[in-house]
Amino acid sequence: MFVGIFLVFIILVWSLFRLKWRLVVSGSIVILMICAGIFIAYQEGILEIYELGGRGEEVNLRSYEPFRENSLAKSLDDDSGLTLQSDLPRLDGATALYPLYASFARATYPQADYDAYDQDSSVIVCSRTAGAFANLLDGKADIAFLAGVSEEQRKQVDELGWELVLTPIGKEAFVFFVNKKNSISNLAVQDVVGIYSGRINNWSQVGGNNKEILAYQRPETSGSQVRLREIIGDTPIVEAPEKDVFDEMMGMYMAVAYKNHKNALGYSFLYYIRDMIAENKIKFLSIDGVQPTAQNITGGTYPFAQDIYAVTIARPVATDVEKTRSDNTRRFLDWILSPQGQSLVEKTGYVPLP
Repeated sequence: MFVGIFLVFIILVWSLFRLKWRLVVSGSIVILMICAGIFIAYQEGILEIYELGGRGEEVNLRSYEPFRENSLAKSLDDDSGLTLQSDLPRLDGATALYPLYASFARATYPQADYDAYDQDSSVIVCSRTAGAFANLLDGKADIAFLAGVSEEQRKQVDELGWELVLTPIGKEAFVFFVNKKNSISNLAVQDVVGIYSGRINNWSQVGGNNKEILAYQRPETSGSQVRLREIIGDTPIVEAPEKDVFDEMMGMYMAVAYKNHKNALGYSFLYYIRDMIAENKIKFLSIDGVQPTAQNITGGTYPFAQDIYAVTIARPVATDVEKTRSDNTRRFLDWILSPQGQSLVEKTGYVPLP
């Protein structure tokens, strides 16, 4: 198509202009065509990556590994009140919480080369929400740092006769976001319910432009989808086409930020988008007129503020190593709730417990 358009323009130029202007105009057309081709190729590249359900890369977690040089994990201002040397609690969790529990480990675990705490194969890993809970259930992790657990996951623990323990360690906001070019800046709680139940499907129904709402979703086992279901309550969530369900949170973000400028709606946890991605391509929506600020999260005025958890399972302990690691896990959790631990919650970018 481009070749055909280019040839038509060249023929017109050579038939209408003298030689000097033929060269000038033809050169300008060539430059414009090249720029247009690059732009379209870029857009198609974005579409190709994220049309397939957002199987793109997540943020680079290696930069948060506890003892990597120039690690983004946060440090205490003074010596830690807890130091662990052996039989370390095995930590796993959601992507957005890895920087937090990496900071906890940086303060309390034995310092070593960063590869000793490789986030794929050490005692401090990030398997994302579903994987972390599976590792907790299988005895491969002692603590899973999660935004919550689903009813199905609770049933799995109950069926084994064990006790699921959710220890709140801080607070976070669940946020909905649109592209900055979207005219919408606020949704009511009932608007969110209406959109994800399929009752509201056009932005004009909530005060925006006459554009269909493309409401993206995550898989059922993701922490953000669990939270969405809690918000929607007993109202069934409308089933989304497979291409609009994103395995990776980064896929959902990229689709809203770059692909659908005016009609896409996404959701996540505030810290992940604001601090880990840290781009200026989207805007967070206020809910019932309340912004997801630290003050509104702490004060409980933001409707979708919630606790974040250190999740453990009370189960029989069989060996001396398991007993020691269980004791260390309890000490580690107590320390997280101490002023030092809570200071790292705040430094990382979450809201400490009141």
